[in-house]
Amino acid sequence: PKGCNTEKYAQIVDEAVELFIKDEQNKKLAIAAAQVEGNFYGKKTRVEETLIFAEKIGAKKIGIATCAGTIREARTFAKILREAGFEAVGAACKVGNKDKTLIGIEDCDKVHPGNYEPMCNPILQAKILNAEKTDLNVMMGLCVGHDSLFIKYSEAPVTVLFTKDRVTGHNAVQPLYLTESWM
Repeated sequence: PKGCNTEKYAQIVDEAVELFIKDEQNKKLAIAAAQVEGNFYGKKTRVEETLIFAEKIGAKKIGIATCAGTIREARTFAKILREAGFEAVGAACKVGNKDKTLIGIEDCDKVHPGNYEPMCNPILQAKILNAEKTDLNVMMGLCVGHDSLFIKYSEAPVTVLFTKDRVTGHNAVQPLYLTESWM
């Protein structure tokens, strides 16, 4: 349609297509993703699709980057991975146990001012999973921004099992569904 970004960015579109064709990892990930979508759309849960995707890309060792607040869910997912024949390794966000003030966070910006508060350390989470030589990393409930840092430093491809939303019980899209209900 008129005004579509495809028309505006025709050269970049062609460059992006070339990246699918010429880069073997991109091609493998894209084909596996398309197969999961095509064969299981509306039939499998995100957990099931993640297992199928991991299998299709030949992943053996799956890294789990989790929020400390969702450690129970991470343990459950690790158990599911192991039962499916994968090796699972994890790193929780508070790994390293360094106070937030170390990186310049003011006490007033802590969740609980006046107290020791370990910072989330997504860079260390990524470095631990890199050291473990994971084939695929799965993010589970990392905070906004922490997820960006984890993705930036992860050497393995990253997928998201769920995003954190403390208000909606980790259903981050819910407020978007509700925008027209109260107007």
